[in-house]
Formats: sequence, structure tokens, C-alpha cells
Amino acid sequence: MTDHHSEHPRHPGYSEQDVQREVSELKEQSATAARLFDIRRIIGGLFVLYGVIVTIAGLTDDDATIDKAEGVNINLWTGLGMLLLGIFFLAWLKLRPTAPPPPDVEPGEEPGEEPGEEPGTEPKG
Repeated sequence: MTDHHSEHPRHPGYSEQDVQREVSELKEQSATAARLFDIRRIIGGLFVLYGVIVTIAGLTDDDATIDKAEGVNINLWTGLGMLLLGIFFLAWLKLRPTAPPPPDVEPGEEPGEEPGEEPGTEPKG
């Protein structure tokens, strides 16, 4: 009895290299999406946006509104605090970006070896 699966490739029209390239492209897209939707970016952006709006409201408050808050321009101070917090989150994102995922290591390879190199040999170049 003959195994029919061994006679035909698993993916007609796709080589192993094509599949590996597709997998690496998907990993890069996933890493890009993770950086794009980093929670620090979302929180920082929202706090900066709302901080600007509340600060403008605080700058345009009249005396009656300030008297309601016992002489404190609460909108101005809250808006400035929100702006500072938002800037903090965005600076944190810039100074400590998300680390890229570690490279995949095939079984039998040492980390840092080039694919196809013999284990224990000096790297070329």
C-alpha cells in the first residue's frame, strides 16, 4: 500500500521557503500592530487630547464659575494635570519602546548562529 500524502506536496505551488517568508512577514505585522496599539500610546494620547480641551475651558472660565469652586480655577489645573500625565505616558513610550520579539531558534541551532552554519564553527565575515 502506498502513502498518497508522500507523492503530493502538502501545499501545491508553495515551497518551504515561501511558507517561511510568509510566516516571517506575519510576525513582523504582528509586532507592528503590538507597537501601534501599545496602551501607553492610547492613554497618553487621550490624556493630552482631553487635557487640551479642559485647559482651554479653564482659560475661558468666567468669575462666576471660579467662585463656585471657591476661588480655584479647577478646569485650568485639572487640564494642566491631564496634559502632564499624557506627556509622561508618551515620553515613556518614546524612551522605553516595546522590545522586538526574540528571533526564532531552530532546534539544534545555537542562539546567534546564522541558519545553515555548522554548529561550533566561526561565523563568516
